[in-house]
Amino acid sequence: MGMEVTVLRALVVDDHALVRELLMQTLQQLDKEVVCSGARNADEALRLLEAAHYDLMLLDLLMPGTSGVSFLDTLHARFPELPAVVVSALDDTETIARAMRHGAAGFVPKACSSEELIKALRTVMTGVVCLPWQLHEGAGGGHSLAERYGITPGQMRVLGLLSQGKTNREIAKRLGLSEGTVRIHVSAILRALKVSNRAQAMLLVNRRKPER
Repeated sequence: MGMEVTVLRALVVDDHALVRELLMQTLQQLDKEVVCSGARNADEALRLLEAAHYDLMLLDLLMPGTSGVSFLDTLHARFPELPAVVVSALDDTETIARAMRHGAAGFVPKACSSEELIKALRTVMTGVVCLPWQLHEGAGGGHSLAERYGITPGQMRVLGLLSQGKTNREIAKRLGLSEGTVRIHVSAILRALKVSNRAQAMLLVNRRKPER
């Protein structure tokens, strides 16, 4: 479900001050009033999250004291409604898949442009998970995954949550659907992608990561 907020409160977690400040500045390009806070590590981030409500988090995976993946588990347990978008210099398929399994709402490589970051955040704010391959589709005559395989917007929401390793029950709860409807969506996605199971679907999706 989308995030309907007038003022967007965002938290940027990165131990590099310059990167943190640049990300906070970039967030001002979103089409709404944005109030940003920054944290150097997980402990600072948790103190801020406990003191105020936030609508969005940008998170680096390489932090002192704890790994970003471990912190994603903490966030999911304590703040399950907070979308956390990973912004990382590590953008190999294994790292992306691991972040998504641990509950990231999206993954943006630090090599991406500010425009691509904003595109990803807008996608996440509609309730759709955003992966790196989505940022590069459509350029140079390319086609999005949805266009290429005829996947509907509703099915894309399900596919994004599948990439996080969510069960049908969890997807149903997140999207406000019945488990039967989710099963229908999953079956349609597998048929569209011409694969026989979820693992093959995720492998196909991750293989779409753009080459440099």
